[in-house]
Amino acid sequence: MIEPELPAVAAEILETIGREIPDYAMPLEGRFGRGVHRGVTEALRQFVGLIRDPDADRGPGREVYAELGRGEFRTGRALDSLQAAYRVGARIAWRRIAAVGLEADLDGKTLSLLAESIFVYIDELSSDSTEGFAEAQSETLGERFRRERQLVSALMRSPQAGPAELESLCAATSWQMPRSASTLSCHERDLAEITRFLPNEVISATVDATGCIIVPDAGGPGRLRLIENAVTDRPAALGPELPPSELANSWRLARGAFRAIEAGAIRGAGLVRVDEHLVELALFESRDLISRLGRSRLAPLEDLTPGARVRMVETTAAWLEHRGNAAEMARSLHIHPQTARYRVARLRELFGDSLDDPESRFELELSLRGKERPMTEFGSD
Repeated sequence: MIEPELPAVAAEILETIGREIPDYAMPLEGRFGRGVHRGVTEALRQFVGLIRDPDADRGPGREVYAELGRGEFRTGRALDSLQAAYRVGARIAWRRIAAVGLEADLDGKTLSLLAESIFVYIDELSSDSTEGFAEAQSETLGERFRRERQLVSALMRSPQAGPAELESLCAATSWQMPRSASTLSCHERDLAEITRFLPNEVISATVDATGCIIVPDAGGPGRLRLIENAVTDRPAALGPELPPSELANSWRLARGAFRAIEAGAIRGAGLVRVDEHLVELALFESRDLISRLGRSRLAPLEDLTPGARVRMVETTAAWLEHRGNAAEMARSLHIHPQTARYRVARLRELFGDSLDDPESRFELELSLRGKERPMTEFGSD
């Protein structure tokens, strides 16, 4: 009853799709045209088959509509036009089938079941296309991320990849090499979320088990605020802005600063700019050497009681800060000036002439600064 009408139904559907849907108002030729023709024809054929056997498996027929969804993604369209085409097809198919059914004296219940079957079936086709669209999107994003990883790794490499390789990777990633850029270091788990709120021209990847984001023109107007808003309260370190050929140096500093943040050597919530914490970073990166230096320079305090060590560490730091001025030391330590003079005399007993030697004083200050919590380090009563 229905099968003889299928060619005419298919022709009307194709004509109406071309007339009513702007994205499809083109000659149905080539790969696109073959896909649409096949989709309409296969849909009608499968529907008739399901009427005969409602329990039949559509099986390979699903791939036709998944491929139509993939095709929409490849052409840069959303699924709106394809879903509108499905609705056109359902409307025309139902009108033609209802007319044939009435001519054949089908009862109202049967016609109602046919109508329901058509629209349920169209929903299935739409679902198949949605899955195909999502698959193509996922594949494309996966390929993009893979190429970004390659490009970021090539830029971070030391020595850096050559110009020809970088040019090829930039072309494959559709990324324009900037005149300058900064690197942002963060937790790997935060990489995608931070990147999502940054401009499209950033590229990102995991490098050395750490999130790495390359931000072109990071010092431009409003860019720092943009980066801070993307990072929010997540720990992250922004390296200096350098030419692309020196990005590995920016990354080395940003990654080092991020490790220092995690270790508590650089304090602060959210974004930390490396250029504002170079001293802390230098101390952190040299912590093993400074620790060894501290054991030597602070050795005279080892034989004191824990409480006396705490007091003399405070006194040593104040003495270095105020260049031995007992009155200033007393104010900063909240002690009587006479107590401050007594402590200075005790310092002289412990450290001797080394307090008058500039190099020794520098090493002493470095030893104290290199300890994250010197008071705790030396204990208390």
